[in-house]
Amino acid sequence: MKMVTAIIKPFRLDDVRDALSDIGIKGITVTEVKGFGRQKGHTELYRGAEYVVDFLPKVKLEIAISSDQLDAVTNAIISAAGTGKIGDGKIFVQNLEQVVRIRTGESGDDAL
Repeated sequence: MKMVTAIIKPFRLDDVRDALSDIGIKGITVTEVKGFGRQKGHTELYRGAEYVVDFLPKVKLEIAISSDQLDAVTNAIISAAGTGKIGDGKIFVQNLEQVVRIRTGESGDDAL
């Protein structure tokens, strides 16, 4: 089992959700986060004063999947979230040792 964590631009969330749904992913966790990478923020003008926005709004997706779904999930995220511009985001993949569904007590792939 794998835990896929993706950091993407907020306006690409619906496209990514649809792409994941199309390949049979049933559940994701979404968190609004802020951060920066190579973008390093930008400056904005507000009421005549210029200020720096260091942390940009992003969306963090967490998806627990079986190992055989990994390529399909990463490809779906890349194609749906990619704009070809800096700041499109990153995908992190980690091994997932155990999953337990609290309601039924199912574990492993059955709990996904």
